[in-house]
Amino acid sequence: MPFPNLPASLLAALTERGYAEPTPVQAAVLQPEAVGRDLLVSAQTGSGKTVAFGLAMAAELLACDRPEANASGRESPAPVKPEAERLPPPGAPLALVVAPTRELALQVQAELTWLYGPAGGRVVSGVGGTDPVAERRALARGAHIVAGTPGRLRDHLERGNLDPKSIRAVVLDEADEMLDMGFREELEAILETTPAERRTLLFSATVPKGIAQLAKQYQRDALRISAGDEGSQHGDIDYQALLIAPHETERAVVNALRFFEARAAMVFCRTRATVARLHGNLAERGFAAVALSGELSQAERNRALQGLRDGRARVCVATDVAARGIDLPDLGLVIHADMPTDPETLLHRSGRTGRAGRKGTSVLLVPHNRRRAAERLLAEARVKANWGPAPSAEAIRAQDDTRILAQALETTAEEPVDGDLDLAKKLLAERSPEAVAAALVQALRAPLAAPEELAAVADRGPAGPRVPRESGPQQEGVWFRMNLGRANGNADPRWVLPFLCRRGHVTRQEIGRIKVQDRETQFEVAPWAAGRFAAAAQKPGEDEDAHIEILPLQGGAGGEGARRPPLRGPRPPHHGGGEHRQRRAAR
Repeated sequence: MPFPNLPASLLAALTERGYAEPTPVQAAVLQPEAVGRDLLVSAQTGSGKTVAFGLAMAAELLACDRPEANASGRESPAPVKPEAERLPPPGAPLALVVAPTRELALQVQAELTWLYGPAGGRVVSGVGGTDPVAERRALARGAHIVAGTPGRLRDHLERGNLDPKSIRAVVLDEADEMLDMGFREELEAILETTPAERRTLLFSATVPKGIAQLAKQYQRDALRISAGDEGSQHGDIDYQALLIAPHETERAVVNALRFFEARAAMVFCRTRATVARLHGNLAERGFAAVALSGELSQAERNRALQGLRDGRARVCVATDVAARGIDLPDLGLVIHADMPTDPETLLHRSGRTGRAGRKGTSVLLVPHNRRRAAERLLAEARVKANWGPAPSAEAIRAQDDTRILAQALETTAEEPVDGDLDLAKKLLAERSPEAVAAALVQALRAPLAAPEELAAVADRGPAGPRVPRESGPQQEGVWFRMNLGRANGNADPRWVLPFLCRRGHVTRQEIGRIKVQDRETQFEVAPWAAGRFAAAAQKPGEDEDAHIEILPLQGGAGGEGARRPPLRGPRPPHHGGGEHRQRRAAR
């Protein structure tokens, strides 16, 4: 039997949902040694953890009656009985599931509702951002399972809306995320309020030190289950690291969405402001996009997610916090518009795709001057990525041609309905076959957003170790000038250097000597970066620096005051360092 030792009601629910066999984590929690024990489970995102803990606590839910009043008028603990096919009438909850976000808690409620539906189960939610009075009324009508966020569940417990006396199982879902989000105090309050004899099931993508301490404090003889290689690369996710020019992130997002065609895609940004700006730009370019950030109400978040699920939207732009725990079955593409700050964030973001056996793609957009940081991030996450440039407009148009041709042939292969052939004959009488075919191609191409032209970025391979600047003979760079000096712009190398890096898409190591004069500033650029610098520097800057002109210097450098050492040694392996911010050019 694929799902051993399960009652018929749960087997019926699994069969109806198309479950032929358990996933590794589901099989692990059903093993005889796991029955009745506290569990500390780590498994990859998208491995079926919700159904796993739903099955794991089945014995506790189906093997107890409701408490009955004793002679003193107090309720006695729920007696244990042989495993039944149906749950007792709803009353005080039998199980509590704690999740880090509203979306994940509501998804848990939906999953456990269908799983325990044939057994007569009632699952109630308690999440922040919704009406607490309505939740209190729902709890008063009785429930078997309550799924919610830490803060709201603690509030219901303290107010007496949630009666913990009958709870036989507590599940902490995405426990590592809840600790990262600062919910330790709420989790401890919930665990200390619930009966000591309960089962405690901790499910987490990773088991860092904080989770291990929580397990030691609140679990008894917990069975450690690791379903798969913890923290390793997900086999159903194809990682792509795409090198881009700094400040071309939004254009690169457009091209990635167009090139890696997916039924649904999620784009991750670091801040709410970036989410709002990128969402607006994508909508302006014709993408059916929605946004998710912490400033939205629960109703707005629900509408955005429903738009993705029913196909009205194809792209979701979100912050890390807003997107935690979201499960979209058709999500085939994840784009990291802002690089993750740590390996856990990279894996959690990427884990939104490649779920339940489906294939997915995770695209990391890497400014060329941050390649070293990206390589460290991927190495720490134990992820191997395919490196290359972001898709060019030409590559996207070529791919469009292939797709449009296939779509047109698929359309013409269908059997025509009544009247279509007559209309086709009339068209051919008025236009040539080539003109009719061209009109079909234009109609198929019309809904596609135009690809963006991106600056060429050379992929020189892995960065490798740094080479000391003194390790070779002096190497003369290419000299440029800009129309600001001491007298007409208060030029100073302290702001000139970061300004040049930002404007010319180069790093500090690729800028050599800087010579500030009265009416202009001359500076040296490494020969291997001079072409890229010249192309980027010719483009108008932001409003603040649009008046600054940068041109090649004819006849070499002159003047006094070199503020940086000359460029030395062989060509550096590649760029290092971080991003640079411009100080105001004019005071």
